[in-house]
Amino acid sequence: MTYVVSESCIKCKFTDCVDVCPVDCFREGPNFLVIDPDECIDCTLCVAECPVEAIYAEDDLPETQRHFTALNAELAKLWAPIVEKKDPPADAEEWMNVKDKLHLLER
Repeated sequence: MTYVVSESCIKCKFTDCVDVCPVDCFREGPNFLVIDPDECIDCTLCVAECPVEAIYAEDDLPETQRHFTALNAELAKLWAPIVEKKDPPADAEEWMNVKDKLHLLER
């Protein structure tokens, strides 16, 4: 099992999770983070750090978010690792509670 970043991260991209990851499994896109399933060691440390509760164990993903498992795996192969916390986008807090953001994902 791996951990998966879900839709809540889109346009928020808080990177608190990156700081606690012992294996640097996060990858960064323009407005979203993903977890590389081949690198994740299932340590759970990132889950509590996410202010938008976007990280789930693969088996615990809500039914409407299941497609993010494949999306994380796909984008992890394309995006570069992120290993240090960065400032979130200036408007991140405005996007925290917005639903249905998949169409806003920038690849």
